[in-house]
Amino acid sequence: MSPENTPNPADPDTEMRDRLADAMVSEAAFEGWSRAALQAVSRQLELPAGEGDRLFPDGAIGVLTYASERADQRTVEDMEKEGVANLKIRDRIKSAVRIRLERHAGNREGARRALALLSLPFNAPLAMRLLYRTVDAMWYAAGDTSTDFNFYTKRATLAGVYSSTLLYWLNDRSPGSEATWGFLDRRIDDVMKIEKLKSQVKSWTGGSVRTASRR
Repeated sequence: MSPENTPNPADPDTEMRDRLADAMVSEAAFEGWSRAALQAVSRQLELPAGEGDRLFPDGAIGVLTYASERADQRTVEDMEKEGVANLKIRDRIKSAVRIRLERHAGNREGARRALALLSLPFNAPLAMRLLYRTVDAMWYAAGDTSTDFNFYTKRATLAGVYSSTLLYWLNDRSPGSEATWGFLDRRIDDVMKIEKLKSQVKSWTGGSVRTASRR
């Protein structure tokens, strides 16, 4: 990702990028994450000709990247304010996912169109980077300090929980998205069962796995 698309409070254009990104999040529900939408919101904000392209040289995909990373930052800020790192592990995961979806995912249709764009084959590397950055930010705010293999397994696990919950949320019409939070609870229960089983296996094997020797 280019530096121009990274949220940076010291950047004199941050305020204008935020305004354009906010307008784009709303417009994307109707026009999708497209150059047409970027041009439309630039006109709405009465920006000089070419200003939208200057602020986001990568076009609509650059705005989407910016909005995603800004949402990550805001999720971290909210988690830290609420002391999520002091909760039990399952509650940390639940709080992280709920904060991200309830407060910083934008409107459902805009989020749906964003996923559609990121699902295109040529956007697959970006989709993976954005997902990794989201779950990495969540674990950071949750107080994770692991540096061994657990660092990667935790992020992979949360990526699965977050992605599946996001997809469920997109189609949830229950009051207060209660069906989504019930789904999230079940997903976390599944993860905790797996972790418990892994711990039991380690205790049975003395913390190591023996491999059969070749003759």
